[in-house]
Amino acid sequence: MTTPPLPRLGVEIVSDVMCPWCIIGWLKFQRVIDHFRGRLDFRVQWHPFELNPDMPPEGEDAAAHVMRKYGVSAEQSRANTGRLAAIAADLGFAFNRGPDFRMRNSFDAHRLLTWAGASEAPDQQAATGVQTALKLALFTAHFTDNRDVSDHAVLADVAASVGLDRERATAILASGEFGEMVRTEEGWWADRNITGVPAVIRGGQMLIPGAQDPEVFIRVIEKKVLAAAA
Repeated sequence: MTTPPLPRLGVEIVSDVMCPWCIIGWLKFQRVIDHFRGRLDFRVQWHPFELNPDMPPEGEDAAAHVMRKYGVSAEQSRANTGRLAAIAADLGFAFNRGPDFRMRNSFDAHRLLTWAGASEAPDQQAATGVQTALKLALFTAHFTDNRDVSDHAVLADVAASVGLDRERATAILASGEFGEMVRTEEGWWADRNITGVPAVIRGGQMLIPGAQDPEVFIRVIEKKVLAAAA
Protein backbone atom coordinates (compact mmCIF):
# COMPACT_ATOMS: atom_id res chain seq x y z
CA MET A 1 0.00 0.00 0.00
CA THR A 2 1.41 3.37 -1.03
CA THR A 3 1.83 5.90 1.75
CA PRO A 4 0.02 9.14 0.84
CA PRO A 5 2.23 12.23 0.58
CA LEU A 6 2.35 14.57 3.51
CA PRO A 7 0.52 17.89 3.30
CA ARG A 8 2.91 20.58 2.13
CA LEU A 9 3.45 23.82 3.99
CA GLY A 10 5.16 26.47 1.91
CA VAL A 11 7.07 28.96 4.04
CA GLU A 12 8.84 32.06 2.79
CA ILE A 13 11.39 33.70 5.05
CA VAL A 14 12.46 37.30 4.52
CA SER A 15 15.82 37.88 6.16
CA ASP A 16 19.33 39.30 5.97
CA VAL A 17 22.64 37.50 6.43
CA MET A 18 23.71 40.41 8.66
CA CYS A 19 20.83 39.89 11.08
CA PRO A 20 21.68 37.91 14.24
CA TRP A 21 17.99 37.44 15.03
CA CYS A 22 17.53 35.83 11.60
CA ILE A 23 19.83 32.91 12.35
CA ILE A 24 18.34 32.62 15.85
CA GLY A 25 14.86 32.65 14.33
CA TRP A 26 15.80 29.93 11.85
CA LEU A 27 17.29 27.71 14.55
CA LYS A 28 14.05 28.03 16.51
CA PHE A 29 12.01 27.32 13.39
CA GLN A 30 14.00 24.15 12.77
CA ARG A 31 12.53 22.87 16.02
CA VAL A 32 9.09 23.58 14.60
CA ILE A 33 9.93 21.52 11.52
CA ASP A 34 11.13 18.71 13.77
CA HIS A 35 7.92 18.92 15.81
CA PHE A 36 5.78 18.36 12.71
CA ARG A 37 8.03 15.73 11.15
CA GLY A 38 5.84 13.00 9.67
CA ARG A 39 2.82 15.35 9.61
CA LEU A 40 3.87 18.23 7.34
CA ASP A 41 6.27 18.58 4.42
CA PHE A 42 7.86 22.03 4.79
CA ARG A 43 8.94 23.92 1.67
CA VAL A 44 11.24 26.81 2.54
CA GLN A 45 12.24 29.71 0.32
CA TRP A 46 14.41 32.65 1.38
CA HIS A 47 13.90 36.25 0.26
CA PRO A 48 16.22 39.27 0.48
CA PHE A 49 16.14 42.09 2.96
CA GLU A 50 19.01 44.51 3.62
CA LEU A 51 19.24 45.94 7.10
CA ASN A 52 21.83 48.40 5.82
CA PRO A 53 21.46 48.87 2.06
CA ASP A 54 23.84 51.82 2.13
CA MET A 55 26.64 49.93 3.90
CA PRO A 56 29.95 50.87 2.18
CA PRO A 57 32.17 48.17 0.65
CA GLU A 58 34.62 48.31 3.55
CA GLY A 59 31.83 47.63 6.05
CA GLU A 60 31.64 49.16 9.52
CA ASP A 61 32.88 48.15 12.94
CA ALA A 62 29.94 46.24 14.42
CA ALA A 63 30.03 47.83 17.87
CA ALA A 64 30.26 51.34 16.43
CA HIS A 65 27.47 50.51 14.00
CA VAL A 66 25.10 49.37 16.75
CA MET A 67 25.87 52.39 18.90
CA ARG A 68 25.34 54.78 15.99
CA LYS A 69 22.23 53.14 14.54
CA TYR A 70 20.37 52.37 17.76
CA GLY A 71 21.71 55.12 20.00
CA VAL A 72 23.02 52.79 22.69
CA SER A 73 26.14 53.02 24.82
CA ALA A 74 29.20 50.80 24.45
CA GLU A 75 28.16 48.97 27.62
CA GLN A 76 24.64 48.38 26.29
CA SER A 77 26.07 47.18 22.97
CA ARG A 78 28.31 44.66 24.75
CA ALA A 79 25.40 43.46 26.89
CA ASN A 80 23.18 42.99 23.82
CA THR A 81 25.95 41.09 22.03
CA GLY A 82 26.43 38.81 25.03
CA ARG A 83 22.71 38.13 25.24
CA LEU A 84 22.51 37.22 21.56
CA ALA A 85 25.56 34.97 21.84
CA ALA A 86 24.03 33.14 24.81
CA ILE A 87 20.72 32.58 23.01
CA ALA A 88 22.52 31.33 19.90
CA ALA A 89 24.75 29.03 21.96
CA ASP A 90 21.70 27.43 23.56
CA LEU A 91 20.50 26.67 20.02
CA GLY A 92 23.85 25.19 18.98
CA PHE A 93 25.25 28.15 17.02
CA ALA A 94 28.44 30.06 17.85
CA PHE A 95 28.70 33.84 17.65
CA ASN A 96 32.41 34.67 17.57
CA ARG A 97 32.13 38.43 17.44
CA GLY A 98 35.62 39.53 18.34
CA PRO A 99 36.96 43.11 18.42
CA ASP A 100 37.45 43.12 14.63
CA PHE A 101 33.92 41.99 13.80
CA ARG A 102 32.34 44.17 11.12
CA MET A 103 28.95 44.64 9.54
CA ARG A 104 29.10 44.04 5.81
CA ASN A 105 27.18 44.93 2.67
CA SER A 106 24.96 41.91 1.95
CA PHE A 107 23.69 42.74 -1.55
CA ASP A 108 26.00 40.31 -3.38
CA ALA A 109 25.19 37.55 -0.88
CA HIS A 110 21.52 38.09 -1.72
CA ARG A 111 22.32 37.83 -5.42
CA LEU A 112 23.85 34.39 -4.84
CA LEU A 113 20.93 33.34 -2.67
CA THR A 114 18.49 34.43 -5.37
CA TRP A 115 20.46 32.40 -7.92
CA ALA A 116 20.42 29.37 -5.63
CA GLY A 117 16.67 29.69 -5.14
CA ALA A 118 16.02 30.12 -8.86
CA SER A 119 18.07 27.01 -9.61
CA GLU A 120 15.85 24.82 -7.44
CA ALA A 121 12.68 23.16 -8.62
CA PRO A 122 9.71 23.68 -6.27
CA ASP A 123 10.15 20.15 -4.93
CA GLN A 124 13.69 21.05 -3.86
CA GLN A 125 12.78 24.16 -1.89
CA ALA A 126 12.93 22.30 1.38
CA ALA A 127 14.58 22.83 4.72
CA THR A 128 17.48 20.82 3.29
CA GLY A 129 17.59 22.50 -0.13
CA VAL A 130 20.64 24.20 -1.57
CA GLN A 131 19.29 27.71 -0.99
CA THR A 132 18.82 26.96 2.70
CA ALA A 133 22.26 25.35 2.83
CA LEU A 134 23.80 28.47 1.29
CA LYS A 135 21.93 30.76 3.68
CA LEU A 136 23.16 28.82 6.71
CA ALA A 137 26.71 28.68 5.34
CA LEU A 138 26.65 32.46 4.95
CA PHE A 139 25.42 32.90 8.51
CA THR A 140 28.27 30.70 9.71
CA ALA A 141 30.85 32.48 7.58
CA HIS A 142 29.77 35.87 8.95
CA PHE A 143 28.93 35.25 12.59
CA THR A 144 31.09 32.25 13.47
CA ASP A 145 34.11 32.50 11.17
CA ASN A 146 34.19 36.32 10.91
CA ARG A 147 34.68 36.18 7.14
CA ASP A 148 33.87 39.08 4.85
CA VAL A 149 30.73 37.90 3.07
CA SER A 150 30.78 40.94 0.81
CA ASP A 151 34.09 39.72 -0.68
CA HIS A 152 33.56 37.89 -3.96
CA ALA A 153 36.23 35.28 -3.32
CA VAL A 154 34.69 34.45 0.06
CA LEU A 155 31.22 34.26 -1.45
CA ALA A 156 32.43 31.93 -4.20
CA ASP A 157 34.08 29.72 -1.56
CA VAL A 158 30.89 29.57 0.49
CA ALA A 159 28.80 28.76 -2.59
CA ALA A 160 31.15 25.95 -3.56
CA SER A 161 31.07 24.56 -0.02
CA VAL A 162 27.37 23.73 -0.40
CA GLY A 163 27.75 22.17 -3.83
CA LEU A 164 27.05 25.15 -6.08
CA ASP A 165 29.23 25.70 -9.14
CA ARG A 166 32.13 27.97 -8.19
CA GLU A 167 32.74 29.23 -11.73
CA ARG A 168 29.09 30.12 -12.17
CA ALA A 169 29.05 31.87 -8.78
CA THR A 170 32.17 33.82 -9.71
CA ALA A 171 30.62 34.87 -13.03
CA ILE A 172 27.44 36.03 -11.31
CA LEU A 173 29.40 38.05 -8.77
CA ALA A 174 31.53 39.66 -11.48
CA SER A 175 28.40 40.84 -13.27
CA GLY A 176 25.21 42.49 -12.15
CA GLU A 177 23.25 39.27 -12.67
CA PHE A 178 20.32 38.73 -10.30
CA GLY A 179 20.75 42.25 -8.97
CA GLU A 180 17.50 43.48 -10.50
CA MET A 181 15.67 40.45 -9.09
CA VAL A 182 16.99 41.24 -5.61
CA ARG A 183 15.89 44.87 -5.82
CA THR A 184 12.48 43.87 -7.17
CA GLU A 185 11.94 41.37 -4.36
CA GLU A 186 13.07 43.84 -1.71
CA GLY A 187 10.61 46.38 -3.06
CA TRP A 188 7.81 43.82 -3.21
CA TRP A 189 8.20 42.89 0.44
CA ALA A 190 8.58 46.53 1.48
CA ASP A 191 5.26 47.27 -0.25
CA ARG A 192 3.75 44.61 2.00
CA ASN A 193 5.01 46.36 5.13
CA ILE A 194 7.89 44.03 5.86
CA THR A 195 10.08 46.50 7.72
CA GLY A 196 11.94 44.13 10.02
CA VAL A 197 13.33 40.62 9.87
CA PRO A 198 13.05 37.74 10.21
CA ALA A 199 9.55 37.60 8.79
CA VAL A 200 7.93 34.22 8.13
CA ILE A 201 5.30 34.29 5.40
CA ARG A 202 2.70 31.73 4.37
CA GLY A 203 0.47 32.18 1.35
CA GLY A 204 1.54 35.78 0.97
CA GLN A 205 0.43 36.60 4.51
CA MET A 206 2.52 37.12 7.62
CA LEU A 207 2.63 33.94 9.68
CA ILE A 208 4.82 35.11 12.53
CA PRO A 209 7.06 38.20 12.80
CA GLY A 210 10.41 38.03 14.52
CA ALA A 211 12.45 35.23 16.09
CA GLN A 212 9.59 33.75 18.05
CA ASP A 213 9.88 30.66 20.24
CA PRO A 214 8.92 27.34 18.62
CA GLU A 215 5.77 27.05 20.72
CA VAL A 216 4.37 30.21 19.12
CA PHE A 217 4.79 28.81 15.60
CA ILE A 218 3.43 25.43 16.65
CA ARG A 219 0.23 26.96 18.02
CA VAL A 220 -0.31 29.03 14.88
CA ILE A 221 0.33 26.13 12.52
CA GLU A 222 -1.93 23.81 14.51
CA LYS A 223 -4.73 26.39 14.41
CA LYS A 224 -4.36 27.96 10.98
CA VAL A 225 -2.96 25.10 8.92
CA LEU A 226 -3.79 21.70 10.34
CA ALA A 227 -7.17 22.57 11.87
CA ALA A 228 -8.24 24.40 8.70
CA ALA A 229 -7.27 21.39 6.58
CA ALA A 230 -9.11 18.90 8.77
